[in-house]
Amino acid sequence: MDDGAIPLELTGFIGRDAELRAVGAAVASSRLVSLVGPGGCGKTRLAIRAARDAAFEGRHWVDLSATADPLAVPELVADALGVLRTADRDGIGVLAGRLAEQRTLLCLDNCEHVREAAADVVGELLRRCPLLTVLCTSREPLRLPGEAVWRVPPMSREDSVRLFAERAGDLGAAQDPVVLAACARMEGMPLAVELAAAWSGTLSMREILDGLDDRFRLLVRGPHGVAARHQTLAASMAWSYDLLQESERRLFEQLAVFRGGFCAASAQSLCEERGPVLESLRSLVEKSLLVADTGGAATRFRMLETVREFAGQCLEATGAGDAVRGRHLETCLSQVRSWRALIDTDKDAWRAAVASEYENFHAAIDWGLSRPDPVLGRELAAELPWFWHSSRRGREGLELLRRAARLGEGERTPLQARLLTGTALVADTNERRTGSELAAQAFALAEEAGEKRSACLALLLTAIDRLYDDLDAAQQMASEARERAAGLGDGFVRDAANVLIGMVHHRRDDHARAAGLLEDGMRGLAARGDREVASTACGILAVSMALGGDLRRADERAREALALAEPLGDFHRIGMARIALARVARWAGRPADSWAALALLVEIDANVEPPPFIPWFFTCVGDLHLDAGDRAQARHWYERDLANPGGIPEHLLAPDARLGLARALGPGDAANAHVEMAMRAGRELQMPGLVADAFEVRGELAPDPKWAEEAHHEALAIRAEHGLRLSCVSSLEHLAALAEGGPEAARLFGACDRAREEIGLSPSELDLPGESEARREGRSMALEEAVAYARRARGRRSRPASGWASLTPTEVSVVELAITGMTNPEIAGKLFMSRATVKTHLSHAYAKLGIANRTQLATVARN
Repeated sequence: MDDGAIPLELTGFIGRDAELRAVGAAVASSRLVSLVGPGGCGKTRLAIRAARDAAFEGRHWVDLSATADPLAVPELVADALGVLRTADRDGIGVLAGRLAEQRTLLCLDNCEHVREAAADVVGELLRRCPLLTVLCTSREPLRLPGEAVWRVPPMSREDSVRLFAERAGDLGAAQDPVVLAACARMEGMPLAVELAAAWSGTLSMREILDGLDDRFRLLVRGPHGVAARHQTLAASMAWSYDLLQESERRLFEQLAVFRGGFCAASAQSLCEERGPVLESLRSLVEKSLLVADTGGAATRFRMLETVREFAGQCLEATGAGDAVRGRHLETCLSQVRSWRALIDTDKDAWRAAVASEYENFHAAIDWGLSRPDPVLGRELAAELPWFWHSSRRGREGLELLRRAARLGEGERTPLQARLLTGTALVADTNERRTGSELAAQAFALAEEAGEKRSACLALLLTAIDRLYDDLDAAQQMASEARERAAGLGDGFVRDAANVLIGMVHHRRDDHARAAGLLEDGMRGLAARGDREVASTACGILAVSMALGGDLRRADERAREALALAEPLGDFHRIGMARIALARVARWAGRPADSWAALALLVEIDANVEPPPFIPWFFTCVGDLHLDAGDRAQARHWYERDLANPGGIPEHLLAPDARLGLARALGPGDAANAHVEMAMRAGRELQMPGLVADAFEVRGELAPDPKWAEEAHHEALAIRAEHGLRLSCVSSLEHLAALAEGGPEAARLFGACDRAREEIGLSPSELDLPGESEARREGRSMALEEAVAYARRARGRRSRPASGWASLTPTEVSVVELAITGMTNPEIAGKLFMSRATVKTHLSHAYAKLGIANRTQLATVARN
């Protein structure tokens, strides 16, 4: 069992033997156990020790004290479990999928201030995960069915004295009657005992006891109805507070505004007094009013939640609460602005810095936006969109940005432009359907307000959205954004625009141009820590390389894409990289590796409702089922893609699923209809690879071998024209199979053997006994030679030498377009071939028809 998820205990655990046995029994017999009691009674330490002693295969600890946002509860649980972020989903299904695998103990500490949200998460997880047990600490129960509420009792007198003696560093104190009296006065409250023991090196035991007595007499005159143990702790903290020096008291009060910890520099910036605070911080640590975490590069300090609440009450009593929170907001704003340069040079370092202070930033923004003058809160919100863009806290960031933007509604200012652009940026990864309209609004406002960098980014975001419905518009906008970025020195937009333009060329099967743009963009992005777009670029580059016939380098690029994406913990980015890896593995003939790459995505898809959408995921799974001969499962997955869960325009991604579904359906009208729709989409979008794929499926479904041969030749011609070497092998093998075992078939299979080895494909399972010499001849041919050989043999066995019937299907297509009056360049664009190829096809057609030019062609056609 791994105890790494359970917090380390920095001080010895004293006593509580009976309590540990009772809690252990409760955890063994109940699926939900809540340790309930007032602050400072020892709930957390008891839970840590009980969790460490419990027999579970997996254990996870979630500290909820740092957040006051109910939306953050599932995200903090996801962080503890290490599951991926799923944008625009509550993620409970993903958590359930992870927790359902083994007997697991999930510990939620400090639930009281987000009790309802914690109860919602716990209740749903327990319902879905029969092997899960939950241990909570809270000042009040979660009030869920089946909850075993275990109220944490005071420490025994003996354990209290032992605790005091150990914390005081004086084991002999356990025999001191004054110590016994002091511990009796503190009624078994561990935090109260520790606070008192912290003064043992400064005050005598008699002074400690007298001070506690004074404070308890004050509490007796306090408000009625307060539980005795609450009074005990309050008295202990108030007494300890009274003993602080004036500067320490002021600092203690002011530190209450920090959430999730702080460093010495932040405390110095916040402090009203300008003297050094480090000595006061050390003193507060020694008095158990602060906890120092020294495990990182720099020491961070934090208050236990109970202590922070008391410090906050002291701060409010001074009337200085708003002033201190104002300085906290200013400190946060100054801090994040000091890191701004990292956004353009080292975004990994910037993200880590923001993450370390995020709870402070969140609290400062929330308070700042509630003020009569919210400008500083809005300014701080405008600094963080890049964090929310790739963080699992994106949804709460989107809400904060929307609040900030609403407070400036009607403004035509640079700040409002930055907020709208930031909202569009975060929506891009968290709520894509609203991102397009937001980006357009942000661009218009940024242009008007002269906020040039925001306008540049907003234009890029608009281009990204157009990628789904208008490749030409996407390329034009991305080109403009790139030009603007070059003038502004905006490296991210410049490189991301190159990636976007590369994606357009990739979709149109101009892989040579795509590769250069994708490579350049990816390298620049990765160097700055812009992992999100860099990983996407690298994954697309992997697919591009595979289609171009280099599966080995494609596999390297797909793994690089995954390595870039994984630190983000983002389902979409990691999913895209895994799909690239799976597609490359499938094309290489390694189905087990392909399934392994998809396993995490299949798990999440099964546990999240509605499942998060990733392009090509459903079709990729369908392809693997079809390869394995499971047509029913293949149809199921293809049909899911056609249901369009991602809101992607039908013509962009659906054709791939349509072709898969046609294969799964087999010959017939339904399959033919899907092929024709895919063919039409490929022509409209100018995507030659898709047109070639449609021809291939048409050939596979054709009832007549002659029709099949013509379709495969059409596919081969397009693939050869555009350098699609991977799929050229498929076309050649289809044509070889149709040649019915003669020497021609053997030569083509032999050429494919060589091509498979060069490209990185697994060897063909086809074997042709008795044709070994012809097959060896084929192995001497390069792929391009084999393509030329196959095309020379096209139709020569059955097609007449002259007349309309002698024309190949491609020649017929060229002639039909020429008759309509289209020029050679127009025909070339329509049929995805070069102008020289169009000219060659027309020359062949003229010769077969016995004519010399277009005028005669028109006459022959009319007759």
